[in-house]
Amino acid sequence: MSDSPFGDISIEEFLRDYWQKKPLLVRNAFPDLEAPVGADELAGLSLEEDVESRLVIQSPDGADWDIQHGPFDEATFSSLPESHWTLLVQAVDHWVPEASDIVEQFRFIPNWRYDDLMVSFASQGGGVGPHYDNYDVFLIQTQGQRRWEVGGFYDQNSPRRPNTPVMIMTEWEPEYNWVLEPGDMLYIPPQVGHNGIGESDDCMTYSVGFRAPSHAEIMRSFTDFIGEKLTSESRYTDPDLLLQDNPGEIPAEALEKVREIFTSYLQDDARLGEWLGKFVTDPKYPELDQEPEQPASVDEIRTALKDGDLCFIRNEGSRFSYSAGTEDDIQLYADGNCFKVSGTTASLATSLCQTPLVVINQGDWSDQQLQLLADLYNQGSIYTE
Repeated sequence: MSDSPFGDISIEEFLRDYWQKKPLLVRNAFPDLEAPVGADELAGLSLEEDVESRLVIQSPDGADWDIQHGPFDEATFSSLPESHWTLLVQAVDHWVPEASDIVEQFRFIPNWRYDDLMVSFASQGGGVGPHYDNYDVFLIQTQGQRRWEVGGFYDQNSPRRPNTPVMIMTEWEPEYNWVLEPGDMLYIPPQVGHNGIGESDDCMTYSVGFRAPSHAEIMRSFTDFIGEKLTSESRYTDPDLLLQDNPGEIPAEALEKVREIFTSYLQDDARLGEWLGKFVTDPKYPELDQEPEQPASVDEIRTALKDGDLCFIRNEGSRFSYSAGTEDDIQLYADGNCFKVSGTTASLATSLCQTPLVVINQGDWSDQQLQLLADLYNQGSIYTE
C-alpha cells in the first residue's frame, strides 16, 4: 500500500487542495483491503450493551422514517423488511483491534482530531437521506455498491424535513453522482451535503470520522477547567474606583477589567496547553472501564523484561497526544490525563503517540520510563500481548 491513499495525489496535495474544501473520489484506493468486520460480526456487535448502534428504516417511497437505537436482539433483525434499511455501528475499532489498521492509514491527520471508525451495512435502497455533518469523513466501500449523491454547502439554517428522526434536507441539488465499488474511497468535508443509497443487498461502508469540537464545547470545557483551579479569593477588584454620575452605568473600565481576567488565563501557555491536551484526549466513552483486572508495578515490569522483550499496544479506544515543554521536557496526554516526562522517557512517550505498537527490549530502563509504562497500563491506555 502506497504512502498516500489518494492515488496520484500526494498527502500534501490533498491537505492543500481538498481537506475541508471540497470532496474527493478515489477509485481503487484500497484494492487489497480485507474488511475485518463482516455483516454477521457487525450485527453481533449491535447486540452488545456497551456498543453504540442504530437502525434506520425508511419506506420505499421515502415518505416515512424510523430510527431505533441498540442494543438490539435477534428478533430485531428477523423482523427487518427486505429493503431500505441501514445498520450503523460506532467505534468499531474500539471493539475489533484489527479494524484499527484501517485508521492507521489516516495518521497524517493529528491524533486528537480522530473520532472513530463507524461501519454501516445497508440493504438495497438503504440510507439515512440527504444530510450534512460537521466533521470530516472518509467513506471506504468494502463490499457491495453504494451510490453517493454529493454537493452543496449547508448549515443549521438550511431547510430540513420536519417530523423525521434524522436531519434530512428538503432542498437538495447534488453536484455529483457516484457509485462506489469495493476498494473505492470518498472524502466528504464538513457541511457538504451527501446522500448514500445502497445499490446492492450487501452494501458495507467504513467511515473514518474526524471530530471538530464546537466553540461552545471549547469555551465550556476551558472555563470549567480554570474554575476548578481557582480559590474563592480570586475575585474582581477595582481599587481605582471613581465616583460615577449614575450608579447604574457599567463603564468601559469595568468591561476592560473583565476582559483582562479572561486574557490573563488565555495567555498562560502552561494552563492553556494542559487544558487542551486533556480536553482533546478525553476518551470517546469515558464511562467504559479500561483498567486491567491486575495492575502492574514498576518492579513487575522490570522483572518481566528480564525474561524477554515486552510488546505494548496502544488501546484502540485510547487517545494519545503530546506537547513540547522546555528543553527536552514534554507533556504526554493519554485519555484525559497528563504525564510530564523528560529525556529518554520523552522519546518513549512520543513513540507511543506515533505508533500503535512499541516493543520494549531487554536492557536498562530508567525508573521514570518504567513508571510511565506502568501508569499507562494501569489506566488501560496500553496493554501487552
